[in-house]
Amino acid sequence: MALALSDDVLHTLKMSEKEVLLELAGALYAAHKLSFGKAHELAGLDWYRFREVLANRGIPAHYDLEQLEEDMVHLELVA
Repeated sequence: MALALSDDVLHTLKMSEKEVLLELAGALYAAHKLSFGKAHELAGLDWYRFREVLANRGIPAHYDLEQLEEDMVHLELVA
């Protein structure tokens, strides 16, 4: 599915299509509607740059105890 924004909407927002996608990705990530991977993909940014944008906007990473435990299990398997 493609998201189409009219030039009129972009003009009203005074934003480029890329800026709108970044805003949408950030908002959906902050609302726990998109994973980090899907959000940075939607924003069209690499992992590092999207993390930097979120940090600059005060949007914390979604990392809970369950994810920490999964990472620890994975690290034990690798070690």
